[in-house]
Order: sequence, then C-alpha cells, then structure tokens
Amino acid sequence: MSARDDAPSKTRRKRDAQALQALGEELAELPPEALDTLALPERLRQAIDELAAIGSHEAQRRHRQFIGRLMRDVDPVPLQAWIDARKRPTREAARLFRITEAWRDLLCERGKPAMRAFMAEYPEADATALETALADAQAGRSGAAKRLFRMLRASIDHAAAENGAVGPPTLLE
Repeated sequence: MSARDDAPSKTRRKRDAQALQALGEELAELPPEALDTLALPERLRQAIDELAAIGSHEAQRRHRQFIGRLMRDVDPVPLQAWIDARKRPTREAARLFRITEAWRDLLCERGKPAMRAFMAEYPEADATALETALADAQAGRSGAAKRLFRMLRASIDHAAAENGAVGPPTLLE
C-alpha cells in the first residue's frame, strides 16, 4: 500500500474545499464587530473585508474562491461551532414563533376549551385580556389576530425565559 492510497480522493478534496469556501462566505456575511471577536489571520480578514467592496458578480465569485483558499490555513471546526452558536437564538425564536402560531390557531378554532388548556400551560397569562382578544379575533375584527398573537407570544416568551421548556400545544380531545 503506497502513501498515495491513503490520500483523500479528488472528490473528497473538492468537497472539503467547497465547505471551506462556504464557511468563508458565512464569515463574510457577518458584521465587522462580530469578526473582531475572532482570531482570524490578517490576510483572511482583509480578504473578507474586501469582498463587500467588489461590485462585479464574476469578481465576487473569484474572490470567494480566494477566501476559500485562505480558509485552508485556518482550523474550521471552532469557526463553524462559533457560527452555529450565533444561529441558535434565531432557531429558538423561530421555534417559539411556530408554537405561538399553533396556539393562536388552536384558540381561534376551538375557543374556550383551548383557552383553558392555554391557561393551564401558562398560568401567568392575563386570562381576561386573552379572552377579549380571542373574541375579537373570532369575530374577525381588524388587527385582533395580531393582538392575540402578541399576547400569546409574551406569555410563551416569559415561560421560556423562566422554565426554558416550552412545547407546542397538546391536542385537545
């Protein structure tokens, strides 16, 4: 078995290069203040900063490739972990948004039984204000569904901050 047999295939090398280029592009999309917290090599940081000033699409494509080439000198694992950590709050916000939508839809469809389930799940919520907002939303009043959503979201966000464990509504029988 020769040393050449142990080398990664051309396809694998190309895939790795594309992954490094994609990571470099993610770094280029970050604000300069965020990049300041990273210990990037000076040449890589300069190339990332230069990308924003390039107007031509083809020149940007070539410059992204250049950033990918510079990324070969950097350990991508901590950078990817740092970027993933920055995205987590966004994922959590999206999850809470979906939960709030599900509660709003359930409340509008099922009314009082859903309201009892919501109040059991989120006892700190203002039941009177929610009932009024729900009645307005079910009557189709302008802006009522948005107001109901905001009230639900406030209760869900509060519970998430307090407990951390907020889940979608359970189906009512």
